[in-house]
Amino acid sequence: MVDWLSITIVVVSVAVAVWTLIATVRDQPMLVPHLAGLALLELLLLVQLGVSITLMLGGQTPEQNAVFIGYLASVVLIPPAAAVWGLTERSRWGPAVIAFSGVVLIALVLRLDQIWTAGIG
Repeated sequence: MVDWLSITIVVVSVAVAVWTLIATVRDQPMLVPHLAGLALLELLLLVQLGVSITLMLGGQTPEQNAVFIGYLASVVLIPPAAAVWGLTERSRWGPAVIAFSGVVLIALVLRLDQIWTAGIG
């Protein structure tokens, strides 16, 4: 995995989580700009998926390969799931779902990096 990409994903996840948490506190529903934030996160996660697959095909594999692949697959599914859930929940809790997904993404990306570093480094 690429360190700067993981750091970028964590920073964007924090920004989206804080932004949508503010919308939750203000009792606002999820809006199109929130979807744009999730779309940016999804794009970054897909790039990370592609980079990870390329590195793995090149011979660099983590020790816990199955766990790594499971985390990698899960992390890509979270932003679309949060978008659907947030859109269906038209109250203040729609943005709260997105804020929670941002926190979950931070934990999963850090864990992915930890698994990768333990197996490679």
